[in-house]
Amino acid sequence: MDPDTLAMRCPRLGCAVPFSYCRICGEGERPCFKVLDCWWERFNVTGYFKQRLSHAAFERLAAALPPGKVASLVEMIRQAQQRLKQ
Repeated sequence: MDPDTLAMRCPRLGCAVPFSYCRICGEGERPCFKVLDCWWERFNVTGYFKQRLSHAAFERLAAALPPGKVASLVEMIRQAQQRLKQ
């Protein structure tokens, strides 16, 4: 099963997004800080990232804290602007 073909409602955006978006929508095109919380019921997302990230990168993802509201809004606006330019 390719997890990139899966989609679910994003609690941050309020619409359906594919897993492929969650893999790169974070700061620096890293995984979203909520990816482990959102996808654990659909497939073994922890195992997926443990296989693909270094130990240190996985530990950062597992310990990630949500950004502040203002920082989160600014980042989502920046990402939307980039998507519109493409």
